[in-house]
Amino acid sequence: MPTKKTTAEQGLQQKIKVLTKFFDAGCKTEKALKSLTLSTILKIPDVTVPDMTVIIEFQEHVVKNRLFSYLGGGMDGSSDTSE
Repeated sequence: MPTKKTTAEQGLQQKIKVLTKFFDAGCKTEKALKSLTLSTILKIPDVTVPDMTVIIEFQEHVVKNRLFSYLGGGMDGSSDTSE
């Protein structure tokens, strides 16, 4: 009987899928990720609306220097709740 994946596992798989699309499209650095605009995001092959949501989250966490915590599903304790 197949096991159901948790929401965290599904979220991680979505993030990995988007990272793969980044790498395939040539976006391989934080600088390149931060510089993505809507028009360049739409040029990424097979990008979906849920992918765009993850891309925006990636960009926000790169700016905050918390991408690794975000990918791992946790926060490092220095999260800013005043946003």
